[in-house]
Amino acid sequence: MPELARSAARIQPELTTLRRKLHQVPEIALDLPRTRELLLGALDGLPLELTLGKELSSITAVLHGGRPGPAVLLRADMDALPVQENVRVPYASRIPGQMHACGHDLHMAALVGATRLLAERQAELPGDVVLMFQPGEEGAGGAQLMVDAGVLEAAGRRVVAAYALHVASALLPNGVVAARPGPMLAASDTLWVTLRGRGGHGSSPHSALDPVPALCEAVLALQTMVTRRLDAFDPVVLTVGTLNAGTAANVIPDEARFSATLRSFSERSRDLAHTEALRVVRGVAAAHGLEAVAEVEPGYPVTVNDPVEAAFAAGLATRLLGPERYAEMPQPIAGSEDFGVLAALVPSAFVMLGAVPTDGRDPFTAPYNHSPDAEFDDSVLADGAALLAGLALGRLARG
Repeated sequence: MPELARSAARIQPELTTLRRKLHQVPEIALDLPRTRELLLGALDGLPLELTLGKELSSITAVLHGGRPGPAVLLRADMDALPVQENVRVPYASRIPGQMHACGHDLHMAALVGATRLLAERQAELPGDVVLMFQPGEEGAGGAQLMVDAGVLEAAGRRVVAAYALHVASALLPNGVVAARPGPMLAASDTLWVTLRGRGGHGSSPHSALDPVPALCEAVLALQTMVTRRLDAFDPVVLTVGTLNAGTAANVIPDEARFSATLRSFSERSRDLAHTEALRVVRGVAAAHGLEAVAEVEPGYPVTVNDPVEAAFAAGLATRLLGPERYAEMPQPIAGSEDFGVLAALVPSAFVMLGAVPTDGRDPFTAPYNHSPDAEFDDSVLADGAALLAGLALGRLARG
């Protein structure tokens, strides 16, 4: 393990250069031509079997080991966010309104580094490694598209495990790895509601069917539903993000709309939250004599770390970086990730890596991922590359 860390440290400058190039050309969703071009350039010359996505700018690279064995998968997401960057660095985004505010540029650079480390050890690899460079994590469902295209069988047989890391611009100290067995990140779904009544004059509400009070009642009733119908030890977070009704102060509208995000940490709570939210909304609408058009749009599933793979990742981080550099998370994160699609199909581990700049800022008050002020320290790239490569090496060694 010390030798792997030393090898990673030697390529840190090149990984930093790649990360900063990627940071300057953030692209959104599934079509990432410049990003893919940079990655292909960084992978050029390595002994890889490459498959490029047709419906999305994905890269699937297979490194075939010199000895027989299973196949494992390492994944990095590629897409950026529609955020205007506020961070003043020489390599800031050159594309207005787009930013790598979630650290995916570091994920790509770290996976390129891991690929290089593994390629140096190709002859001794007891199996194959699938490198999954995935567009469309930020809501576009790129993981499912790549699964549908066969990424899990890219080595000629199904991978036996999958791993990913995610950097954090806050909450974790720089260089600290964190994970946990079981639920690691939440499922994320969207509740869409339209309440239809009958418009009228604001001076005569009795002659109309006003959807606005019902909308307000439904929003409050949903908050009560979360605390009264769902287990506090298997929680759900429901947050209403949009409210839309009316065009003038003295006009009762025909309809009112709202939308909410639903976060859950088990399939049981997820299913119950869907059922109960729709029941509450429809019940409130019926009490007011209104029609309710309500649906839950499924998003990403819960990302669940396999207990064996989570323990393996924890042990590797401890051996590779030192015991002070690993922290077991007491609870999952309410953010969501489409790595959960992979974790539902093969034993997996998803780990966090602190990337808070080491300029004295407090990890607990620093701007977090997705903020226009989020800043990530690329000094962690060598550690990220070594960790990913170590996960593949260790899992293949287990057979």
